[in-house]
Amino acid sequence: MFRLLALDFDGVISNSAPEAFVVALRCYAAMRVDTRLGPLARRIEGRAAPATSAIESHELYAWFLDLMPLGNRAEDYGVAFAAADAGCEVADQAAYDAFRAELDPQWLRDYHKRFYELRAELAAADPEGWLRLMSPYARFVGLLRRRAADVVLCIATAKDRGSVHKLLRAYGIDDLFTEDRVLDKETGVRKSAHLEHLRRQFRLEYPEMTFIDDKVNHLDDVCGLGVRCVLATWGFNGRREAVRARAAGHLACTLDDVEEQLFA
Repeated sequence: MFRLLALDFDGVISNSAPEAFVVALRCYAAMRVDTRLGPLARRIEGRAAPATSAIESHELYAWFLDLMPLGNRAEDYGVAFAAADAGCEVADQAAYDAFRAELDPQWLRDYHKRFYELRAELAAADPEGWLRLMSPYARFVGLLRRRAADVVLCIATAKDRGSVHKLLRAYGIDDLFTEDRVLDKETGVRKSAHLEHLRRQFRLEYPEMTFIDDKVNHLDDVCGLGVRCVLATWGFNGRREAVRARAAGHLACTLDDVEEQLFA
């Protein structure tokens, strides 16, 4: 049996799409003041967190959810809105990558920085509202609690460490992840850097490790190490991602079968 379970955070433990949407659209409108998306962005502007119902009914939310699996980091949220702003259809990963390659790299770096600044501002201005936008996947949290004694549990995320710890406390599972078991965006851009770090830290072989992420491109990066890779289909993914993951040789799990597939 495997000995270490590494978990992405957003889309695996946390349903953070509403929060990401709010911060990302506010960030895009702030950085492109002449955007034609301005009237739509103003519907969720302000210091406080908007109601979840206002987010789920927003004209751009379905678009945002569809493109979330194709990106990697915070700047990719800006790519999604830039595509919407340009009226560019993005059907798959190849189309997304081609559109992203046309954007100014400095603008992407600036967007990444500004996104985290706005996230921190929202969390400080309306901490309860901010937490409300990121509910846990309760069934998966329950699985982690049941299996905490069976494997080493770690987090490998592009999210910032401060936000992760706040949410773990809110979800009631902060005791499952000691400080050295939470690797955030500072560990490296690629998830393979996180898994390499964990292998050295716990003196394991890669086949003794399992990695769950909600992005196929992250799994593609990690699988070459020899780590067992699993796509979380209960988060932001649809059939497009599940088909792609299975074609690449990854497991694609639902909340109904993930425990059986991992621990059978």
